[in-house]
Amino acid sequence: MNVRRLIPTTAVAGAVALGLMAVSACSTSAASDGRSGGKLRVVASFYPMQYLAEEIGGAHVSVSTLTQPGIEPHDLELKPRQTAELNEAGFILYLKGVQPAVDDAIAEADVEHKVDAAGLTTLEHDGATGGHDHGHGAGDEGHAEEGHEHGGHESEGGDPHIWLDPVKYAEVAEKVGAKLAKADPDHAADYEKNTDALVAKLTALDTDFRQGLKNTATKTFITTHSAFGHLAERYGLDQEGIAGLDPEGEPSPARIRELQTIAKKEKVTTVFFEALASDRTAKTLAADTGLKTDVLDPLEGITPKSHGDDYLEVMRSNLAALEKALGAR
Repeated sequence: MNVRRLIPTTAVAGAVALGLMAVSACSTSAASDGRSGGKLRVVASFYPMQYLAEEIGGAHVSVSTLTQPGIEPHDLELKPRQTAELNEAGFILYLKGVQPAVDDAIAEADVEHKVDAAGLTTLEHDGATGGHDHGHGAGDEGHAEEGHEHGGHESEGGDPHIWLDPVKYAEVAEKVGAKLAKADPDHAADYEKNTDALVAKLTALDTDFRQGLKNTATKTFITTHSAFGHLAERYGLDQEGIAGLDPEGEPSPARIRELQTIAKKEKVTTVFFEALASDRTAKTLAADTGLKTDVLDPLEGITPKSHGDDYLEVMRSNLAALEKALGAR
């Protein structure tokens, strides 16, 4: 006998209703001040936003992230508890265009201070590459269209991977600092000081990239995930994505042939892949063209596979990988 069938339906419905009322009451109470243990409760959408909140907020914020380490951010589907967490926040920091489910949930959240980092800088760059001319002519235009077709998480108006350009990331940091000061004016001076310190670190990182990539044997690199357009444009490089902005996208046979031609002409040495996505396509292309493979991390999350413990360490690992692949001297 199934004992559960002996429980009256009305009793079950009543229990569910009471549970929902309790959750709603808790959420409403927590949302009234947006604080946890006296600290401003900040919810970040994924790691690049979490890093900004922690660095700038310091001791005055309690930061949680919707995207746990090891989870592919673009495919995130929120659980009911995470949706409730949004309504308990005093400050939400996200980047519209990266995570559609998160964008929708944040739009519905009843929180005064919601900051979209995509609105704090420009998302546009000159295209999928850094402006290095392969001489393909009309072929380049066709490739650009292919990249947009695959760009499942491309924000309206441009590439959302702004955190991979230290200069753009610093611009966002400055404005996030101002937004936090507005949300929590009692600690505005500390937010300003922390912002200045972070911007100084990002400025030093930009200097390292400029110097490290100034003189290279080639300017072209191939990557499975076309996340590095802003970085490529900033430092005069040419990113060739295998399958556009979608890290799991599959390239067409024509695109593979085109990449083989580019690799030979531009003296490409390495096909890059990322830790959170399959390396199968990168290894297949590398094997067919006699190239090496290596990791170029789009820094959408920190995991045990990451080459560093935080944003700055992983970015410097990326710089070292690019210097090696491009023949820096």
